[in-house]
Amino acid sequence: MIRADLPLIQEIRVDSGERLQFVKLGRVEELTVISRRWVLRGVAAVAPLMLLSGCTSSYYKAMKTFGKEKRDILVSRVKDSKKDQQQAKEQIKTTMESFQALTGFQGGSLEKNYKKLNGEYEKAADSAQKLHNRIDSIDQVSGDLFKEWQKEIDGMENKKLKAQSAVMLRQSRLSEAGYIKSMRQTEARMTPVITAFRDQVTFLKHNLNARAIGSLKGTSAQMSTDVDVLMVSLDASIAQADTLINSLNADQP
Repeated sequence: MIRADLPLIQEIRVDSGERLQFVKLGRVEELTVISRRWVLRGVAAVAPLMLLSGCTSSYYKAMKTFGKEKRDILVSRVKDSKKDQQQAKEQIKTTMESFQALTGFQGGSLEKNYKKLNGEYEKAADSAQKLHNRIDSIDQVSGDLFKEWQKEIDGMENKKLKAQSAVMLRQSRLSEAGYIKSMRQTEARMTPVITAFRDQVTFLKHNLNARAIGSLKGTSAQMSTDVDVLMVSLDASIAQADTLINSLNADQP
């Protein structure tokens, strides 16, 4: 759901003076930028709001001004998703270590250890949400790319080249579908892990004493197993990212 207090970006314009014009609720607001790199950063920064507002065509048009086609955007998002998964992997491992350290508490400040665990949990939850959003963004741009690709193939007259392009499209679709499936599976395994961390942290918030911590020791082993399974899934999904990137870089419609 789009928050009522967020301005809906209806259009992005980029003029020759490298100014971004954001048309928001009928008003034109300009942002003068120093370089093309900062223009791209500006467009990328408002991309989530544009997608929520249904302005994908304006987003693609703005990116195309700087030579960024849908394929380039997709490759960039897949690379970002690979980084997101690597970061999520490290953060979940760190959160698990904090939980194990607290359940094996041998003395010191319970409050300090709890705050550390809570902080790591919040970072892990943020990583999971970021990955979820990334999957959706990849799914959207890949769908738009493949529709455009198919339309271009339909307009080709040379039967041999048309058939070759169709094969490349089919291969890229298969690679993308495999990657999305892998990430969805990883997300499905990540959700119960994050939920378990949340429940443990909430329980400790309500019962921050040695007895409560002792009662959680039995859950540590199962959580550790779940985390290990998730790590394997993340590694597999990260490897799938490279496969998709290679496929997109090799196939030029």
